[in-house]
Amino acid sequence: EGAAPTELLDLCYHEDSRAEVDLNVVMRGVMRGADAELGLIEVQGTGERDAFSRAQLDRMLDLAESGIRELMRAQEAALKRAEV
Repeated sequence: EGAAPTELLDLCYHEDSRAEVDLNVVMRGVMRGADAELGLIEVQGTGERDAFSRAQLDRMLDLAESGIRELMRAQEAALKRAEV
């Protein structure tokens, strides 16, 4: 039996071409201090080789949200440094 699935963010071409599932997530939100209120704009997923479970989808969405929050914090910090 194969290894358990591993969820990853921002894959390079080599990783992406070998992925069993491809999921694109777009969210928007407004930062509220260290946190943000986020809403989904787009979710597009494909089981490249087979079906994926609801539990896998939930884990991927949680990971995507975490990554998007990290990007938003980095963007907010960059804007503060630039005094924008």
